[in-house]
Amino acid sequence: MTPPAADIGVFGGSGFYEFLDDASEVHIETPYGDPSAPAVIGSIGPRSVAFIPRHGVDHEFPPHAIPARANLWAMRELGVRAIFGPSASGSLCPEFAPGDFVVCDQLVDQTSGRPDTYWDIGGDIDHVSLADPYDPTLRQIAVEACRAEGVRVHDGGTVVVINGPRFATRAESRFYRQMGATVINMTQYPEVALAAEARIPYVNIALITDYDAGLDDEPDLPPVTQAEVFAFFESNVARVRKVLFGAIEQVPQHLLG
Repeated sequence: MTPPAADIGVFGGSGFYEFLDDASEVHIETPYGDPSAPAVIGSIGPRSVAFIPRHGVDHEFPPHAIPARANLWAMRELGVRAIFGPSASGSLCPEFAPGDFVVCDQLVDQTSGRPDTYWDIGGDIDHVSLADPYDPTLRQIAVEACRAEGVRVHDGGTVVVINGPRFATRAESRFYRQMGATVINMTQYPEVALAAEARIPYVNIALITDYDAGLDDEPDLPPVTQAEVFAFFESNVARVRKVLFGAIEQVPQHLLG
C-alpha cells in the first residue's frame, strides 16, 4: 500500500501534531529500522504535512540515539519536498537571548558515532555539498514568518551540534564561542546532512531557551538544566507553532515540484 503523499515534513516536539487538521498515523518501513514514531499526516492550509517527533512520542530517544536515517528515509518515502526542523537551542552570545528565534545559516558538527550517511555500503558514492546546509528560500520564509508573528528573530547564525545527552562544560562553551558558533544544539546533525543526501531542502528554526554554560562577561549566569529547557520550550510552544504554520503556508509550489 502506497502511503499518502505529503508536501512538507516537520521534525519537532510531540505536541505539534495535535494541531494538524484531519491527522492520521502512517507507519513507514525503512532499510534503517523504524523511525522515532509513526508519521502523522495532516493539513495546514493548502499543504499536506508529515510530522515525526524526532525524540519519539514519549521523548524516549536521547539526541545521540535518534534514528535520523530512518526518519529522513520515511519523509522521502512520503514524497516530502521541504523540511522544517524546529529545535530548542542554547545561546553562545549575549545578542541571542532566551525567547529569541534564530534561523541558522551555518553548522559545525561536533558529534561522534552517529550514522550520518546513506552511502556506507558501497556503490556509487554521492559526495553532497554541505557548504550551505540550510535552504535559502526556506530560510527567508522562516524569517518572514517569525516577523509576521512579532517574534524577535535573528537572520543567520552558526549552530554547533554536540553529541549530548550531557550539556557542555564551561570550557567547551567558551571554545565554541571562540570558533564563531552562536547557537548550540544536539539534534541538527545528522538530520540536515541526511536531508541533503535525500535532496530535500531543509531549514532550522532554533528557539533559544538558555545561555548554555553561561557567558564570560556575566559570571553569575547559572548553567542550563534539562528542566529549564523543557519548561521554557513548553511555555513557548504556541509561538513555535504559529511561526511554523505561517511559514508552511508560504512555501512556494515550485519548491515542492
